[in-house]
Amino acid sequence: MAKRKLQRFEELKGFQRTFQFPFPLIHTDHGLKGNWAKEVFGNSNPVVLELGCGRGEYTVAMAKSFPELNFIGIDVKGARLWRGAKTINEEDIRNAAFLRLRIEWLHLFFEPGEAAQIWITFPDPQPQLSRENLRLTNPRFLNLYRSLSGPGGLLHLKTDNTGFFDYSVEMLEQQSGSFIVKTRDLYTSPPEGFDLSIRTTYEKIFMDKGELIKYLRFQWS
Repeated sequence: MAKRKLQRFEELKGFQRTFQFPFPLIHTDHGLKGNWAKEVFGNSNPVVLELGCGRGEYTVAMAKSFPELNFIGIDVKGARLWRGAKTINEEDIRNAAFLRLRIEWLHLFFEPGEAAQIWITFPDPQPQLSRENLRLTNPRFLNLYRSLSGPGGLLHLKTDNTGFFDYSVEMLEQQSGSFIVKTRDLYTSPPEGFDLSIRTTYEKIFMDKGELIKYLRFQWS
């Protein structure tokens, strides 16, 4: 297993539109900050981030479905990221990229307002109270997302976990903005125009078990 991980880390270095950096990261702004659309994608289209993207299947699927947007899948696990990065290179998907990075360092790589949308898909709910600081919708992270998105920016969350969904709603209610969509059963009451065909591996597993998929869309003011 360790040998395969090392092979994948090495292969990541040769992929186009795939970025990974030494850890610990030197805490200075990166050269791509504010320049992702122009320098990486060669256009001026809006940038969409998927946080904790895992193997990247959601990032890849969204990039295929929405060619007018630029998608960046972000995860700290390089061995997981490898699958999505390999796919966009093999299929020459030019509006998708991957970044190996810790979420708390996003401000070093993206300017305020640079991310038009942020997606969080089936994150670890971190149910223990002692691990609230690791939940991807805790106040510290939400303030970061708000800065990255700016007024009018969108935050999307998909989860099977009721406790995490309720926690996220409660935290977002304390933010400046409003819910555009908030549903506890996405596949019974989907938002208009929502592409239900885009699903993560975990989502399919949860649905096979009969779990209801929760979804919210929040817009910053």
